[in-house]
Amino acid sequence: MIDSLQRQLRDHPRTVDAAMAVALFACSFPGSMITLPGRPPGPAWWPGVLLAGVSCAALLWRRDHPRTTVALTTACAVAITALGYIVTVLLLGALLVALYSLAGRAGRRTANTCTLAVIALLAGTALIGGPTEEPLVLKLVGPAAWLLLPTSLGTVGRIHAAYLDAVRARAEHAERTREEETRHRVTEERVHIARELHDVVAHHLVLAHLQAGAAARAIRTRPDEAERIVGELAGSTSSAIRELKAVVGLLRQADDPERPPEPAPGLDRLPGLASSFRGAGLTVTVVTEGPPAPLSPGADLTAYRIVQEALTNVTKHAATDAAEVRLAYGRDRLDITVADDGGTAAPAAAPPVPASAPPPGGGYGLIGMRERALAAGGRLRAGHRPGGGFDVVVELPLHR
Repeated sequence: MIDSLQRQLRDHPRTVDAAMAVALFACSFPGSMITLPGRPPGPAWWPGVLLAGVSCAALLWRRDHPRTTVALTTACAVAITALGYIVTVLLLGALLVALYSLAGRAGRRTANTCTLAVIALLAGTALIGGPTEEPLVLKLVGPAAWLLLPTSLGTVGRIHAAYLDAVRARAEHAERTREEETRHRVTEERVHIARELHDVVAHHLVLAHLQAGAAARAIRTRPDEAERIVGELAGSTSSAIRELKAVVGLLRQADDPERPPEPAPGLDRLPGLASSFRGAGLTVTVVTEGPPAPLSPGADLTAYRIVQEALTNVTKHAATDAAEVRLAYGRDRLDITVADDGGTAAPAAAPPVPASAPPPGGGYGLIGMRERALAAGGRLRAGHRPGGGFDVVVELPLHR
């Protein structure tokens, strides 16, 4: 009920101003007939009512022209005081409302200056043209107190409105920031899942493709060898299914009743990863330098995925049957090198391949490896070796 009434008042400001002007004009009738006890009657009532009516009519423009409204109401109040009326709040009602509107819309200095000027005019006029028998307190203190009140209230209201606007602006900014942060996190998660899917699918499908081709070639002449390769093919596909389930588990909701996905792979699975390439005809040698140090879970997964993708690229693009993975543990970092000899000597002047460029034939292998290294706080370099072949060098920080 109250909210509906406030909404109606906000939607019809002119009606509110007109009703207020009529009410203040009605108050001017008794105000113009006030006299001091035991004193003869003052001036006739109608000039004061007429001036008060003009002052009240000026309130219709108080929202758009507050300074002009203050000037008109001040002139009427000074004229009423000069005619010898007892200056009370009943005759100053329009001027009080005008000063309140000015304080609410103009700056504090402007409102205070106008108020002090109006007080000086009214006090000076009351001393010169007011009733001689009127006490000095009524001439000076009363009008000054009444005029200071609306200015103070208007200033407080303006400061409060500015505070509410600032709070609303901060809330809107925080909401926009929160939405942008949410979109940023969603984008990061999508890129993360895309990298995981690329690494898993590319690695296992390449192995499965090579193993299936080798089994097809050996099935007639070397059935035992073909049987072994088919068994390794089944192991590759089973591993692919497990890792795909783990990646898809990233999309699960918190209230999913199913079992959580298995832990992410790390360098502890490097021997199994190296042996999985034997069926594809690639012998992987793992060399460790320095005492192994633990990595953070994110860096451990990053190291594993980079080695996996680098070996998969060797299988896809290098005419070689051997690759080396070297892990060099330092005091505060881990250097990983995945290298192959290329099978045939590469030109010594071959330009290096940027880490952000896809391998020949297109793809996102090197792009994904570089993004992983940067996300873990490290860096990646990839390029042709002077003596032939290709290597991928990664530096990852150690989090002890």
